[in-house]
Amino acid sequence: MKNVDDLIESAAELTTRGLSKGEIADELNVSRETASWLVERSGATTQPSDQPEQGAADGPIGGPQDIHVDWSAIGRDSKRMSAIAEAMADMLAKHGEGVDLTIGIEKAGGPIATLVARELETDLGTYTPAKHQWEEGDIEELGGTFSRNFAGIRDRECYVVDDTVTSGTTMRETIEAIRTEGGEPLACVVLADKQGLEELEGVPVYSLLQVISVGTEE
Repeated sequence: MKNVDDLIESAAELTTRGLSKGEIADELNVSRETASWLVERSGATTQPSDQPEQGAADGPIGGPQDIHVDWSAIGRDSKRMSAIAEAMADMLAKHGEGVDLTIGIEKAGGPIATLVARELETDLGTYTPAKHQWEEGDIEELGGTFSRNFAGIRDRECYVVDDTVTSGTTMRETIEAIRTEGGEPLACVVLADKQGLEELEGVPVYSLLQVISVGTEE
């Protein structure tokens, strides 16, 4: 994707396919607020009352402050993905050899976590965050889930893997969910971190890239 108009077009396509705004945020690697704005600009909604005013989809004026991270050049190639996973695994390995579980945050974190788990020779678990159900309103009323098709959490130390950190909300939710299940996250790792985080809820957060927006307020 080259510009905001491309993101708006993608948001419209994903909405037409039935994805929630939370899932759209995940697909486009933007915040939930940015995903809502992109959908509104596109006019892709089933509610006539929610349609933007005439001309509202003509450009990105007044949009939220966010950074879009497009890592599809990595994601489309298994060899590149494996190389990136090896680097991410290396950042986690310093926490000792006793960890035997890697948790991937769905959707994009799942494939990455699979390769990281292979590098670290751990079991694999996946977590689907609440934002995948989110449309509008308070996300706190929703809940995420661990897949029963993968490894269990209870009484195990683990690593957490995702593609990007936008606000930190999803990573924080995952850490809390793991602890609720009786597990203990020792470290998190992502491809790109938009917040420059060093830790969340007492858990260190590592990233291959830190993406920092530099600007001035008028």
